[in-house]
Amino acid sequence: MDRAGICRNNRNTTKTDLSLLLECVKFQMKCPESQKQALLTIHSICEKREDNVDLLRELGGVAFLYNLSKSSNVHSHVKETALFTLGTLAEANVYCKNSLCRKDIFTDIAGHLQEDSSLNKKRVSVYLLFVLVAHNKLGQTLAQTTGCLEILMDLFRSTFPFSAKDNLRTVSQTYQLWTSVSSALCGSVNNPQNEEGQRICVAAFPIVKTWLQQISVPSTETFQPICSFIAMTVSNNSYVQESFAACGGLETLTLALLRVVSAADTSLLSRQLSVVIVKTLSACITDNSNLAAGLAQYGLVYHLFFLLTSSHLDPDDRLSVLLTIGECTEASGETAQ
Repeated sequence: MDRAGICRNNRNTTKTDLSLLLECVKFQMKCPESQKQALLTIHSICEKREDNVDLLRELGGVAFLYNLSKSSNVHSHVKETALFTLGTLAEANVYCKNSLCRKDIFTDIAGHLQEDSSLNKKRVSVYLLFVLVAHNKLGQTLAQTTGCLEILMDLFRSTFPFSAKDNLRTVSQTYQLWTSVSSALCGSVNNPQNEEGQRICVAAFPIVKTWLQQISVPSTETFQPICSFIAMTVSNNSYVQESFAACGGLETLTLALLRVVSAADTSLLSRQLSVVIVKTLSACITDNSNLAAGLAQYGLVYHLFFLLTSSHLDPDDRLSVLLTIGECTEASGETAQ
């Protein structure tokens, strides 16, 4: 058999498998565990396989899974798995993603996030929302108009899973939910940049500043999602940059860097955190000479040069530090003139 024939044969086999799995889900209503396993198998077949998602769409599988996620006649675990699988399909196939970018679907997601549902259902709903807004202007707009963005903001503030006392990573669904919410917020305001979404997210800056102040033993688990949120929200937006500085966020972030950078040459964690914070500071002051010049009082350039002397910095990280030094020194020169 030639190569084309083998491909057709494989395609037909996959389509048959998907058809049988959908039938299993449809006719195993009294056996939620079998339904869940069938859905997870569909997930495995379609994950990162655009062509297999196309086959599922031809079979009406995407619409079926969406209806299943809303059905009152199936077990909650089955609905959660259906939502998770929809996210997988949309992530693998742009046509599937576009077909799911509808107001009614975003309204349903908002309902899932507001109802008294399990943390896992909220987490898979946020995952689906993240996929639909990522690199998608229409998805970002629907997230705003259906209230999903405001709900994400509430979840971001209310599910922060770290204690100011012990600062240990919470290995629970609360931590997973919070990090998923952080990613969804980043996708809602940037890549492509969404200025309206960025302005909405300004409301979270005061509590973000408080988190940065309270975390006495920093870790990448705490800082990476926080810094990603800050960087995406302020990026290329002078109004939002000024808002972050006005609430004390820029000063707090700078002081956080000064706390960890001194050990960057001997501690991998300190080095990683320093780079994360430097990249975030860069987003906060890019094309904003007034804010950049204001950091001179903290001796930031000196500390950045110290970080630059570390022999362990990756080339990309070294470039980020150099760019930030450039922002600060150029701004200082402009101020002096």
